[in-house]
Amino acid sequence: MQQTDTANTVFQQAVAFVNQTNQHLFLTGKAGTGKTTFLRYIRDNCYKKMAVVAPTGVAAINAGGVTIHSFFQLPFGTFLPTQRTVWGSESQNIYNKNQLLGKLRLNSTKRDLIRELDLLIIDEISMVRADVMDALDAVLRSVRRRPQDPFGGVQMLFIGDMFQLPPVVRDEEWQLMSEHYNSPFFFDSLVVKEAMPIYIELKKIYRQSDRTFISLLNNIRNNNCTEEDLEQLQVHYDPYFSPGRDDGFITLTSHNYKADAINQAELEKLPGKTHKIDAVINNEFPEHAYPVDKVLHLKEGAQIMFMKNDKGDTRRYYNGKIGRIETIDEFEKKIFVSFPNENGRMQLELEVWKNIRYRYDNEGDDVQEEELGNFQQYPIRLAWAVTIHKSQGLTFEKAIVDAGQSFAAGQVYVALSRLTNLDGLVLKSRIQASSIMTDERILDFARNEESSDQVQRTLELSQQHFAEQSLLLAYDWEKIRDIMDEHMDSYTTSALPDKAEAMDWARELGRTVEQQYLTAHKFLPQLEEILRSGKGAYDKLHERTLAASAWFIKSIDEKVIERIKTQIQAEKVKTRTKKYVKALQELMLVFERKKLQVMQTVGITEALSQSLNMEEIMERVSRLNAPIEIVLPQEAVAKTAAGDSKKISLEMFLAGKTIADIATERGMVKGTIEGHLGEFIATGEVEISALVPKHKLTRIMELLDAQPQATSGMIKEKLDSGYSYGEIKAVMAYRKRANI
Repeated sequence: MQQTDTANTVFQQAVAFVNQTNQHLFLTGKAGTGKTTFLRYIRDNCYKKMAVVAPTGVAAINAGGVTIHSFFQLPFGTFLPTQRTVWGSESQNIYNKNQLLGKLRLNSTKRDLIRELDLLIIDEISMVRADVMDALDAVLRSVRRRPQDPFGGVQMLFIGDMFQLPPVVRDEEWQLMSEHYNSPFFFDSLVVKEAMPIYIELKKIYRQSDRTFISLLNNIRNNNCTEEDLEQLQVHYDPYFSPGRDDGFITLTSHNYKADAINQAELEKLPGKTHKIDAVINNEFPEHAYPVDKVLHLKEGAQIMFMKNDKGDTRRYYNGKIGRIETIDEFEKKIFVSFPNENGRMQLELEVWKNIRYRYDNEGDDVQEEELGNFQQYPIRLAWAVTIHKSQGLTFEKAIVDAGQSFAAGQVYVALSRLTNLDGLVLKSRIQASSIMTDERILDFARNEESSDQVQRTLELSQQHFAEQSLLLAYDWEKIRDIMDEHMDSYTTSALPDKAEAMDWARELGRTVEQQYLTAHKFLPQLEEILRSGKGAYDKLHERTLAASAWFIKSIDEKVIERIKTQIQAEKVKTRTKKYVKALQELMLVFERKKLQVMQTVGITEALSQSLNMEEIMERVSRLNAPIEIVLPQEAVAKTAAGDSKKISLEMFLAGKTIADIATERGMVKGTIEGHLGEFIATGEVEISALVPKHKLTRIMELLDAQPQATSGMIKEKLDSGYSYGEIKAVMAYRKRANI
């Protein structure tokens, strides 16, 4: 029980660092400690505008994000943190900061996204090179116009296990990099050394329960392997071992060709027909990101493993679970699988992996995922053998480890830690002491971990700092000034019919914004001085904030927003002004959002002056920093009214179109359409069964029966990612209509 309590405390500390501070965080843990669970939790429960990236296509798809190189448009090659121009041979692409930024071609959508980011999550950080970290840092500082701030002021969450697979660096690349870096690992990048993350390790192991095996893995991981440990491993050495057909063993090898040869040979041994099953690929889905084979070659009797965790409550399989193909019915297009030591069989279902890109939605003030394409295939692969590299993240009950003398750093640990227990291990080749040496630089980095008490003290100080920095940011007019400058610049290429008159109007507005900027520029040092005085000055802080917020709100309302509204009204009746009116509407959104932020500061200084607890203070800080969705006044927007928009969705749905079809045709996200249709459950125009499958309806109803006053967010926390907010709200509307 105590171990569980400690694990929960560490998990919640890490969540608090992400949600309630600006601290960079390195979240690590041994294999099977819940790093993927943490990533999923943050994706579902963090209000910050975030993106998830990973070093490879497959890792990015599995993390639900995009690759680092595609997000930042980094060229493949070697980045050198030097001012002098660098050149490579025909086989090398070498570039420095100036060469990188000189060739950077980001469109306005990508620039807006990068500028609005609060949080960037990098998964599988062990495989990210130091030079890649410094390259993405250069892009962030440049695009966000914050050259002095590491990562351009974006909070970083690094997730991974440095004791697993390392970055790939060729010898000729390391020759160049070694002049600037102590190692190729991410933590030796210049930017991470400048802004070292808090080191938090998840320690409760969910994969293994055998204390002896856990101790052995820890010793391998920490270079503390004893002769007794090696002897214990050699007990499992059996070069002539041949598993039985139903034993459920998988061979872990060091090279792809070995795994492929074993799988092909075993498949050919089976009688019967080979069935060829092609993946369905819709729209854009890059080949390097295919999560499973594009073409599966299967026979009845073939040993397979699952490449994903099951969704829903039953959890019939997990990532790495071994099974066997029982029957393949081509006519019915059904495949059935059985599992060792389990009764019955299970019908395979197709899985869908999405290829996404991020974009910033100005009106909703949030980062949205846009699906570019998807990959549909059964979530399995042949599993008599797999490479150690591809086994990372999988869990096996029985495995034959066959890597000879070709172990790379971290491979022994990765291979052994896939297993749930030592009894399931067979070694085809002996493991020598020289094969299990962990890089000392990784061990040195791991010493950055602090005690739980120290981490808690750092968290509390960081929360206090975050509250104060949020106050200062609300009165920082630099971003507003930049946006106004960009608006002024847009007139140079504009083809407005009354361009000169519009430019005069914009200059007048610009002078008002400049006055606000100068006032904020004088007020910020006053705020900083009061904050430096400590808690004793919080009453004065509240008093000054009350006065300042009143002035800024009045100035924004009367001198900016009202002027923009008037200009919109004057322009939207003219011809050839549609693009200009849209730009004015987006400009107004910026000031509406700034006004609300300034209003929120009073609640924070009030909480500080009244010495409320940190939980209450953080609640108010989160309100200030959370995305602010602005609904523009109807007279300022030439678009369909909300009620009409919902009716359009209803008419399209009743005409037989799917939610996905409606979203595509209307240029909206699926969640919006679900929300539209959910409104008509209360009127009886849409049946609940049309929006929510029976098994989901049953599960959501159970949760609402147990907690009738729960919000949709509270219910979502208890469900997996297969349930949408639209479905939950639809069930709530259904209950209300049925008076449940």
